[in-house]
Amino acid sequence: MRRRKVKERIILPDPRFNEVVVTKFVNNLMLKGKKNTAFKIFYDAVDIIEEKTSESGLDSWKTALKNVTPAVEVRSRRVGGATFQIPQQVRDSRKQSLAMKWMIGFARKRNDKTMAQRLANEIMAGAKEEGGAFKKKEDVHRMAEANKAFSHFRF
Repeated sequence: MRRRKVKERIILPDPRFNEVVVTKFVNNLMLKGKKNTAFKIFYDAVDIIEEKTSESGLDSWKTALKNVTPAVEVRSRRVGGATFQIPQQVRDSRKQSLAMKWMIGFARKRNDKTMAQRLANEIMAGAKEEGGAFKKKEDVHRMAEANKAFSHFRF
């Protein structure tokens, strides 16, 4: 066990929108330490959304992130030789992290030409409550609902 709480790192806001959440998203998007490339992909995706939908790209990204954010998840727990999937509330920081990871993961699996287009399409789908990341959230919620009977094993 840990002796003390982990000191949370300070994340600086991004240069264009001045939002810390955008920087966290870009940090998840980044591969091999290429942060400028990750910022370019995100900003291009936001610009593509603004062209296609004629509304603020950042607002639709925030809406998509909110729509993809899970409220509950299932965790495995061994009780008397059997393993149960126990539904639990998700911490706020983990909620945001899961939503970002799902959105980026499903954007990478899309079949568009550039990563910016893939990300833009996944964000637009998430804002409309469709797409892979939203489906993943629904699956997690459905799994938690199905295993509600085991919630008394919570730790």
